Amino acid sequence: MSDTPTQPDSRRATSVDALDEASAAAELEALTKELADHDARYHGQDAPVISDAAYDALKRRNLAIEQRFPSLFRDDSPSLRVGYAPLDKFEQLRHAQPMLSLKNAMDDDEVGEFVRSVRKFLGLGDGEALAFTAEPKIDGASLSLRYENGRLVSAATRGDGAVGENVTENAKTIPDIPQILDGASFPQVVEIRGEVYMAHDDFAALNERQIAAGGQPFANPRNAAAGSLRQLDSSITARRPLRYFAYAWGEMSEMPTTTQT
Repeated sequence: MSDTPTQPDSRRATSVDALDEASAAAELEALTKELADHDARYHGQDAPVISDAAYDALKRRNLAIEQRFPSLFRDDSPSLRVGYAPLDKFEQLRHAQPMLSLKNAMDDDEVGEFVRSVRKFLGLGDGEALAFTAEPKIDGASLSLRYENGRLVSAATRGDGAVGENVTENAKTIPDIPQILDGASFPQVVEIRGEVYMAHDDFAALNERQIAAGGQPFANPRNAAAGSLRQLDSSITARRPLRYFAYAWGEMSEMPTTTQT
């Protein structure tokens, strides 16, 4: 794979509404290849070459073309992908429940569409109350922790959403991740999902140490966290200032509560 980013396609200056079927098919092919390249760099190499906003813009254009030309939907469409195939250097773990990614809403119209879809799913009318929960969004590496009888038995990256990489030994070195759950009232099977991340101050200090040792500084905290989590040598992971932010659950043998909060 080239070390230079994929060049933008000049056809994107044309609005989606102005595309004919032939040009739409050609652009979907180009977008599929370009987004696959960016996915490999972001998820597989922890080395993205475009901003998250630019990546999201490519995904939105791909989706808009697919919605206008549904007959052109490709079997390898970026709309079907979550994450990236796990690397061969790690043992693979299949998620008991799919580990999906979050969808972005970039403007008021997209937020409104999300609210309408929630109301439709719940069978609520426009006048009925709809409660929301707001949570911080941490930009890191997604990680699913599986506990059985209160003990951590596995930790897996998102991978492609169905199968992830086994990074259990690395996860055990992160102070925020308990190897044994506190208390005695937890379900027999508990899967906790969240993000492994690096605080900005810790990231800056790590880069200072990297430079002082003659190494290359990391590009950003997300790359540093993901690369640190996916080390074959867990002692390297242990030396990195990683944290864990839990925000959801996967498989649960019984639900310990009835609300998101």
